[in-house]
Amino acid sequence: MTSAVIGVDVGTTGVKTVAVSPEGEVIAKAEVAYPLSTPRPGWSEQDPEDWWQATQGTLEAMAAAGVDDVRGIGLSGQMHGLVCLDGHDRVLRPAILWNDQRTGAECAEIESRIGLERLIELTGNRALTGFTAPKILWLRHHEPDVYSRIARILLPKDYVRLRLTGEHAIDVADASGTLLFDVANRRWSDEVTDALEIPRSWLPRALESPEISGQTAAGVVVAAGAGDQAAAALGVGVDRPGPLSVVLGTSGVVFAALPAYAAEPQARVHVFCHAVPGSWHAMGVMLSAAGSMQWFRDTLAAGIRFADLDAEAASWAPGSDGLFFLPYLAGERTPHADPDARGAFIGLSLRHDRAAMARSVMEGVAYGLRDSVELLTELGVRAVDGRASGGGARSRLWLSIVASALGVPLELTSVEEGSAFGAALLGGVAGGVFGDSHEAVAACVRVREVIEPRRDWEEAYADGYRRFRELYPALRPRRSGSRGRGGRAARGRRVDRSRRSSRA
Repeated sequence: MTSAVIGVDVGTTGVKTVAVSPEGEVIAKAEVAYPLSTPRPGWSEQDPEDWWQATQGTLEAMAAAGVDDVRGIGLSGQMHGLVCLDGHDRVLRPAILWNDQRTGAECAEIESRIGLERLIELTGNRALTGFTAPKILWLRHHEPDVYSRIARILLPKDYVRLRLTGEHAIDVADASGTLLFDVANRRWSDEVTDALEIPRSWLPRALESPEISGQTAAGVVVAAGAGDQAAAALGVGVDRPGPLSVVLGTSGVVFAALPAYAAEPQARVHVFCHAVPGSWHAMGVMLSAAGSMQWFRDTLAAGIRFADLDAEAASWAPGSDGLFFLPYLAGERTPHADPDARGAFIGLSLRHDRAAMARSVMEGVAYGLRDSVELLTELGVRAVDGRASGGGARSRLWLSIVASALGVPLELTSVEEGSAFGAALLGGVAGGVFGDSHEAVAACVRVREVIEPRRDWEEAYADGYRRFRELYPALRPRRSGSRGRGGRAARGRRVDRSRRSSRA
């Protein structure tokens, strides 16, 4: 019999489940994939039943691997998705996911109803198409029959919890991404739900991440859990102010625990409750990090291994001889909140080759991550090091570039299981294996390698970053016909000023 805690991560492409020993060793893991539906351009949906079937499959794989003494289960998953249930907990329509882009008009409506400044004060964020509240308003406008039958709403991992335990619950970290949550006070916001005319009875009870949310039929406790980014950060040891989580995945994330709640005035970074009770986090999100390198390889270096591109890029000095890459291939979120932003190579000359372009892609992503670090610094974050993860973290060259551009050492941890590992730690707290989240991190998270900033590169990257910051505003007016999120934001601000004037 093997004693373990289990973490279940309900991702966009599949469920990943890990069993972790009390000492932090991964003793079993399993993954089951499922499809993504895009019935119209910009739409992204999934069948919640697929999540449940995949979860069952991975839990059966844990038992088959000899994991018999399960002390607790933690849940993590893709954030912001909307699952609509009727009064008998039946799913009313496919879930609308975090990357769905249909709700631009509803975002403008939310900001005009509440006022942009007040919305940021209450929720720590502005209205973005990925969040849950705009999806609810979209259903009201476009699928009134479905809307009229809603009795409950859940987020993706919380639907899996319902099937595991029969309980309607959510954690405060995931709830922070709904745009319906009073993040400072860690509770649903009556002001926001009233303004948007969303019944409070639809919302699940909100718990701290390590709290017990229910039990399985076998009597195993299930922790409230956390959204994927908070769980992943906990899994690399970001349980308190100090270390950053730096994710070089398809998207890029810089995540920091905050010393106290503080919303960024323009909401250029997200501020949510953290998975550690009584704490908060801020994170900047760039939409194309390792995704930029994937695009470059597939488009301009087809058939070339990433390791070979890495070796080629290492032949160029920092700065790539004046070549810059803007990593806005899918628009951008931090710091520009502009879905119409576009990528570019700037400064190309006859001297530049594929290797120079590859290095400039790495440097452009590093500068984009630094944009987030600069904003986090304004919120009081004092980074001492970063914990790197994601597919891009396999490149030691790229890690050296990022460390030098950010000015902090980057550490790699011994376990690379991401959100599922963090969820397992929360399950261990709920099951009494660990006294609290800090004890779980101390027992299970270990650093295996440190990549220090290159002192001989730092000056070049400091100068490069200053020039990089000038490029987006210089190029933006030249995008013909581009309105972007900024245009909607400007309209929202005009409406907001009008509302304040009328109240005055």
